[in-house]
Amino acid sequence: MSLQPQHTACTTTDPTLTGLLAFPLTAFDSALELDLDGCADNIDRQIAAGASAVFVACGTGEMSSLSSHEQLSIWKIATEVAKHRVPVWVGVGGGAATAREGMEAAHAAGADGALLLPPYLVTGPQTGLIDYVRYVTTGSTVPVVVYHRSTAVFTPQGATALLDLPAVIGLKDGYGSIDLMSRIVTGIRTSGHERAADFLFFNGLPTAEVSAAAYSVIDVARYSSAVHCFAPEIAHAFHDALADGDTDTTRSLLASFYLPLVQLRDESAGFAVSLVKAGAALRGHRVGNVRPPLVMPNAEQLHRLEAILDAGLTAVGATR
Repeated sequence: MSLQPQHTACTTTDPTLTGLLAFPLTAFDSALELDLDGCADNIDRQIAAGASAVFVACGTGEMSSLSSHEQLSIWKIATEVAKHRVPVWVGVGGGAATAREGMEAAHAAGADGALLLPPYLVTGPQTGLIDYVRYVTTGSTVPVVVYHRSTAVFTPQGATALLDLPAVIGLKDGYGSIDLMSRIVTGIRTSGHERAADFLFFNGLPTAEVSAAAYSVIDVARYSSAVHCFAPEIAHAFHDALADGDTDTTRSLLASFYLPLVQLRDESAGFAVSLVKAGAALRGHRVGNVRPPLVMPNAEQLHRLEAILDAGLTAVGATR
């Protein structure tokens, strides 16, 4: 990836990333080649539906299946489509050199921030993990949220050390331990560091709405919504109800939509992405299939997904 720096950060929106955070799907054509027009449509649709920020070419956007050239193309089209209406965040990660190059390209593409995904395959001690983040972010003016998951699981002490890395503004939990995340949040908030009070925390678990109430209790109220990709009506109804303390609505949506969706999601590895793409296709969106090794749901699973979607839309008074 190489571009001349032309970074212009989004200045018209909330920099604290509150509200619903959307992760637009990456569109492919019938040959599984990148469909940039479809990507642009998906990004614009997410913004129009009320997303407070878009995170493009990240996990839900199949980052792991994209070439660096494809990533850069998506980042550029996202900033063009967004037109500073909402912040545009991009996914970087992988090996140290690849991730560092990605950070440089994110700056050049005009991204407002980067989600740093874990290094692939290799693992190291906490000191090595912190050095990885330092190596990738040193000198960067692009804000970074570090993804806590997989080969990048932080201890409370390791997470607190991130406060000393100026570009790092937050941590996103995809590991799923409430106990560990509570200790991380408490450790950072009580560290006495000058950045401790403003450090951001995100719930990044698949179908995060299911765990959103539990996470909000430990000061992790922000979450990413993959459901926003294909049912923003449901995503906003749940988000609003959770913020208002309307447990009747949140429980109704959990029972009618989210829990059945999770049950179907758990039937196959990768369905956290595949079902989202299938749901978007059911809504008539231009997304195409997933790239391997992910697989799309079969006909019977697709039929169940359609019923789950209809039940969720009925619960919020919307129609498909």
